Amino acid sequence: MITYLAKLGELTLNGSNLHEFERLLVKNTKTYLEGKKTNIILHAGRMYIECLEEDSKDVEFTLNHLLGITGWARTSVCECDLEQMKKEVYKVALKEKEKGRKTFKIETRRAMKNFPMNSYEISCEVADDVESLMKVDVHNPDCTINVEVREKCYIYSESGKGCRGLPVGSSSKGLLLLSGGLDSPVAGYRMLRRGMRIECIYFHSYPYTSEEAQKKVETLAQKLANYGLQLYLNIVPFTDVQMLIKQKAPEAWSTLILRVCMMKVANILAKRINASCIITGESLGQVASQTIENMTVTEHFAEFPILRPLCGMDKEEIINTSYFIDTYNTSILPYEDCCVLFSPKHPVLRGRIEDAENIYTEMQIDDLIKKSYEERIIKKFNCSSESK
Repeated sequence: MITYLAKLGELTLNGSNLHEFERLLVKNTKTYLEGKKTNIILHAGRMYIECLEEDSKDVEFTLNHLLGITGWARTSVCECDLEQMKKEVYKVALKEKEKGRKTFKIETRRAMKNFPMNSYEISCEVADDVESLMKVDVHNPDCTINVEVREKCYIYSESGKGCRGLPVGSSSKGLLLLSGGLDSPVAGYRMLRRGMRIECIYFHSYPYTSEEAQKKVETLAQKLANYGLQLYLNIVPFTDVQMLIKQKAPEAWSTLILRVCMMKVANILAKRINASCIITGESLGQVASQTIENMTVTEHFAEFPILRPLCGMDKEEIINTSYFIDTYNTSILPYEDCCVLFSPKHPVLRGRIEDAENIYTEMQIDDLIKKSYEERIIKKFNCSSESK
């Protein structure tokens, strides 16, 4: 059996809720690894996953997507006996030597306080034999060999970065307005990191938006499901709504009124799925519709709190996150979504609520909005290592 070690994140700081967070973390891990022969153990701020070699790729996929851990590593395991520890450390160092590493450092964490040596003394002892392979460099080593002395000794030199955050399901449910751009998938991911379960809604204006545009959004939904365990995507036909906006709304208001109509549909769906909030990918000042005044107009028509997790991020931060969650290359595919259709040359920048209400009322669009909602298509996505 192979043993992976995962370091728990901020959930360890949650006092009386700790056991519930840990229960969710184990439950979510089991969901990822359903059908695999694994053993999952939680102990003292660490989670250990024992698995067969043939399942190691699935375990690594899980640890790369599991929310609630700060990092993970594939480890060598031995009893807390100094001679055994020295042998295992040497084996790990030998593999590093074969990779061309020339300098090393030992970092020891002694959680077992009744072990007769302190962390520094352990590091010195296990480093002795390794010095025949590589030179010590405690400031800028080619590799760092970690030794964790717990109920057993866990040794590793390479580690993966965790997603951090809280386990999915530890918070309430939100409805994400998902488009094919860079922003909304990142917004969804950031709320998943806060433990929120999400469902998505996508507005599709065929034939003005292509089938490829819909497939692009479905790919993004799958990538979010890889972090959120399971996700539903509601595809709402919006062509008729957009055509009516084009015909009846002042051109400068078309984008903002489109956002209002989207919010109206989102209200209906959020009630249906018992969501606690609506999530958008809006980031202050990036485009004309994302001024404070225009956001205020949109929010006026919402019946739920609107969360905008990107409001304090710049574009570079958003792009970096999209690389991390593997949505960037999908988001930049050249298939436009409905928000780009019929965009005015000079959009209103500081919309007023009373003007928006008058335009919306004059359009008499409520029946069409309800029809769009009722004709939506629902697709389900599950976490899957085969989708990466």
